[in-house]
Amino acid sequence: MTLRTIVYVDGFNLYYGSLKGTPFKWLDLAGYFRKTLPRECTLVKVKYFTAKVSPLPNDPDAPKRQDVYLRALRAHSGAAMEIIEGHFLIKNKRAPLKADPSRIVEIIQAEEKGSDVNLAVELVNDAWLGAFDCAAVVSNDGDLARALKIAKQHQKKRVILYTPGAPARKPLAVLRSWSHRQIDIRPADLAASQLPDPIAGTAITKPAKW
Repeated sequence: MTLRTIVYVDGFNLYYGSLKGTPFKWLDLAGYFRKTLPRECTLVKVKYFTAKVSPLPNDPDAPKRQDVYLRALRAHSGAAMEIIEGHFLIKNKRAPLKADPSRIVEIIQAEEKGSDVNLAVELVNDAWLGAFDCAAVVSNDGDLARALKIAKQHQKKRVILYTPGAPARKPLAVLRSWSHRQIDIRPADLAASQLPDPIAGTAITKPAKW
């Protein structure tokens, strides 16, 4: 039996769990899931949930790198890739210093908003529409538990949980309980699933400093 599979990727959860500080950021998402999904699963689409980052004093080029990567994903994967954007907030905040709580310092707080909500809505909507037989969810955010429950319990869909940072980072029990199977995201699989450089038929190349 072949299971039509849509992958739902929490982009920031994947980045901070498995990609930050590694040489694997130029990740071919569709290629990675074609390699790692169970044999009975046929990839229909990858839905990638992210937000356009803002420049920070310590990393002013982050938006440029992200833009290059998003263009590379679209160019390389075509209809197999859908990018759904939330928004990114930068605000100044005053807070006590941990080493000396009597000292109040001003910090820059960066927050991504909307990706978890967008992912949950898309997952539930696709389940009700019958767009997939299997949903693969890439996240370790407990706020998604209700969406997984609806897909598995009410719509009788198969649910696979990919855990960024596993096995060092354990999957949340509430997510594991509403999935049929849990898969670790391992460095060896990431290394074997990098985008070409340059992207064929384009002038898009991997950022030199990334």
